[in-house]
Amino acid sequence: MIELTVNGQTHQLDVDPTTPLLWVLREHLKLTGTKYGCGIQNCGSCTVHVNGKAVRSCGETLEEVAGKNIITIEGLSEDNQHPVQRAWAEIDVPQCGYCQPGFIMATAAFLKMMPEPEDQMIDRLLTNICRCGTYNQVRAAIHRAAEIQKEDA
Repeated sequence: MIELTVNGQTHQLDVDPTTPLLWVLREHLKLTGTKYGCGIQNCGSCTVHVNGKAVRSCGETLEEVAGKNIITIEGLSEDNQHPVQRAWAEIDVPQCGYCQPGFIMATAAFLKMMPEPEDQMIDRLLTNICRCGTYNQVRAAIHRAAEIQKEDA
């Protein structure tokens, strides 16, 4: 049995410890907001927070994250009012929406590190991939989320 804390809830799981976190979240905990994209930590669709850091859950095993605090898109806020979620809705970022939970999670962690983001840093540090090409909307939403964070502080 492995103990896993996800979105503030502790779970006892009888799962192979080498199972990727992504599959534990989706298949065992039924938290399907975290998406499978590439399986090689490249696209970012599976981004979650582990101890506050954005990680790509397809490349983290259950044994690597046991005992750590994991937050998925479902746990980012109870009412979808996190500044990043609000900005995403205001700017109307998603097209197909598949990659957006990962982008939102990556952005939320990024803005903790860099509350006043510059375009160059966004381009360098946010490496999630969007097949629909919503990068201009994503950048606008990141700036708007930074503004909302300041307003809420």
